[in-house]
Parts: sequence; structure tokens; C-alpha cells
Amino acid sequence: MKLACQEGLVPGRDLNEKLDNLAAWGYEGIEFWGGGLQDRVAEINAACARSPVKASTICAGYRGCPLDADAEQRRLAIEDAKVLLKVAADIGAVGLIFVPIFGGPRIPDLSPLGDPITLEKRLLVELCKVLGDAAAEAGSFLLLEPLNRYETHLLNRLDQAVEICRQTGNPKVKIMADFFHMNIEEQDMADSLRQNGEWLAHIHLADSIRWLPGYGHTDFRPGLAALAEIGFEGYMALECHVPGPPEQDLPKCAEYLRSQMP
Repeated sequence: MKLACQEGLVPGRDLNEKLDNLAAWGYEGIEFWGGGLQDRVAEINAACARSPVKASTICAGYRGCPLDADAEQRRLAIEDAKVLLKVAADIGAVGLIFVPIFGGPRIPDLSPLGDPITLEKRLLVELCKVLGDAAAEAGSFLLLEPLNRYETHLLNRLDQAVEICRQTGNPKVKIMADFFHMNIEEQDMADSLRQNGEWLAHIHLADSIRWLPGYGHTDFRPGLAALAEIGFEGYMALECHVPGPPEQDLPKCAEYLRSQMP
């Protein structure tokens, strides 16, 4: 298991300084926001070439909405996602984190043909087939992210995302798990990680209040132990609020997380 941090949480005058800071503070990866990232490939590769810290993942950053009722919004999301899957491969990242939809359904109820959720899932499988092929061509992964019920109605638990992966039938379509969302939605976080481990390619870390791990009431030990049991060797990236000075809180968080690992 390798610790990573989203770029926006890290202080530094430029990417080189940010990577230097992360390396000094005990991190091995950096996660980038996808918006405009195709214009930064040379910068990222040059910075990572001189650093032990490598690109872990790309977090969304595509326009539109994959499950919008408007075909143009779907097209924007899919075309941007294809570009970012290629960028992920170009910078050596695992893949693109992909949230199908925020909020409620945007597709109308077309019963008896299908209710909105049934239609969304059918559409999502077809879109994942398209993006899975793009990921395979690029050499990266599409990473479906379940969110909690207050942020999306569709994929809330790991097993729900895995079902989409199974129906897609492409090994380049995987899932990622976010401890913050899991703390709300999963009956047993550790057991869910074990049960769905073969599909797991990335982790987000945040405490119960969406602050850095160690500031809320989430017990990270069972989940980290489960990841060790299934042999997870990927990145675990911080996606959360840093409550104090990052030059103090980020190294403290890395030390805390390593103390919770088996």
C-alpha cells in the first residue's frame, strides 16, 4: 500500500516543490484533477522523473455528465474521459476516477420500458464498454467510484459498482473505494473490501468528517488490515480537508496512517 495525496492539498511554488514536500513527508504518489491535465503531461513527467513520488491517479475533471438526458452532455463526458484515460497512461498513473452521476436521475421515467435507475444502469454498462475499450487502448484503467447517498442516488456501495464491472466484461474497468463514503454506506467496511478486493484498483482516504485521517472517529485499522489481507499494493490518496498548516498536518497524517497499518 502506497500513500498519495491530491495535488491541491500540497503547498509548493510549483510541482517540483510539491513533490519534494510529499517525498519528505512520507508520501509516494500524487493524484491530479483532470481538468486541463492534457496540457501538463510534459511538466508532470519531467517533475516525476526527478522524484520518488509518482502520479497515482486522475480524479475526474471531465465536462458534462455521463448519464445526462442530453446527448451532448453525455458526449462531452465520454470524449473528455477518453482523453484523460490516455493522459493517465502518458503520466504513468493507474487510471481515471469516474463518477457516473451526482445527485438524482436526469433520465425520465420511461415505464414500462424502464424506470430511471434501470435505464441508467443499462446506459452506464454501455458507456463503460466504450471507455473500457479506450482504457485498454491507452493502457490505463477506468475506476468507478461509489459515493454516499447524499451525493448520488446510483452507485453507493462497492458491490453495486462491481456489478457494473461484471456486466461490462472488460478487465480495464475496475472500482475504487473511498473510506469516507464507505463509512456511511457499508455495513462492514473491512468485509466489503475483502469481498470486492479483486476489482479494487485505488483508494481514497478521509475521516468521518471529511478531514484528514486521525481527526474524526473512523477506525482505519480494520480497513487497512483487510487491504493487506487481499494483497492490495496500490495507492491510497488523501481526498479531504486539511484543518491546519499542511506542512505540519500532512506529515502527521502519513505517520498516523502508517501506525494503523498491520
